[in-house]
Amino acid sequence: MKMIAHRHVSISLLTFFALIASLIAGCAGMDKATTGAAAGAGIGALAGQLIGHNTAGTLIGAGVGAGLGYIIGNEMDKSETSKRQTITADETKPLADTTWQIVKVTPKPKHKDPYTSRVSHFQPNGTVISTLMKPDGKVETTRERYRIVGATLIINHDNYVVNARFQINGNQMILDTGEYSMVLQRLDS
Repeated sequence: MKMIAHRHVSISLLTFFALIASLIAGCAGMDKATTGAAAGAGIGALAGQLIGHNTAGTLIGAGVGAGLGYIIGNEMDKSETSKRQTITADETKPLADTTWQIVKVTPKPKHKDPYTSRVSHFQPNGTVISTLMKPDGKVETTRERYRIVGATLIINHDNYVVNARFQINGNQMILDTGEYSMVLQRLDS
């Protein structure tokens, strides 16, 4: 009788592991926090059952495992996000530490928020800080992120992304977004 019970437990464990593996494999589109919580719940439930030999142990193990799995997965997600946001020196050359002023835009974009002057400083860390002079004389400063991929300058903020082909000729830069083109003059040497 003991052999049958042992075989039943072994089959149950194999079935359980197969179920957990298929759930985790189905989680390919999920973040690591969610996947960690699912895997932690499964492993915790198994450990709880092995330790407590009852439903309460299984449930407590599942809860603790889900919490720990989520915390570990969330930290992995944060680390991965941080690595993706890190800009390399190659992605900021040749604009790093340069300042440019827009001198011409063709055709003139119909901004909801027009400006009479825009000066942008490209920092080596992938941040571009622009100072905008409004028609009413007010000055506004914006912070955007940038990177260069081949001959494309990518400028983004939380609610937009601008991809522009760019070319530098001496102290002049030409940007072309497909909708409009800009000529910028370099202000520093």
